[in-house]
Amino acid sequence: MFRTGLVLLGLLSVGDLAGPLLTDGEHPPMSIALIGSALGLVSLVLVVFAWRGARRAVVPLIVLRVLSALSAVPAFFAGDVPAAAVAAAGIIVVLTVAGIALLLVPSKELAGVR
Repeated sequence: MFRTGLVLLGLLSVGDLAGPLLTDGEHPPMSIALIGSALGLVSLVLVVFAWRGARRAVVPLIVLRVLSALSAVPAFFAGDVPAAAVAAAGIIVVLTVAGIALLLVPSKELAGVR
């Protein structure tokens, strides 16, 4: 479960890296896309560390992914956001919650039971 969560959060991080290339400059604004890209890059580094067993990388990873998901929330409240962007924001939020939940589920792998 832990590694599945890391893979999911890693894929979301890669998606964040592509944000500046996929924006029209307004949905999301370029500044938000660039911030998301920076969060994605740092998140990817933390995913690699966590994959290699650095448990101290998990909490910062969760914090960064929550911040990234929160950057998508304004799409639900702004009036001029296209429906596709609102749907994408919803998917990002749901997948982030799922990835974090998978990281936090106790697993035999983390407990040292083989």
